[in-house]
Amino acid sequence: MIAREHKASVISKFRTHDSDTGSPEVQIAILSERINELTEHFRTHSKDHASRRGLLMMVSRRRRLLDYLKTYDTNRYQVVIQKLGIRK
Repeated sequence: MIAREHKASVISKFRTHDSDTGSPEVQIAILSERINELTEHFRTHSKDHASRRGLLMMVSRRRRLLDYLKTYDTNRYQVVIQKLGIRK
């Protein structure tokens, strides 16, 4: 889990308007932060297979959100992947 303050800063960085907490951009950013934390966790706990399954589920959820965003608004998609550094 990411800390409440860190999550709030991620939301404020990626939101589209003042009360936005659930847009695809925000959801992708939060998932990316959780994925990065779990990736660090696996560097020390390589045999934690239950958490690895959760990581794979998060990666696939982020992939589906990115596909949705790419389909409906490619400009927003480009901005999100640029900010997060997901794609090359």
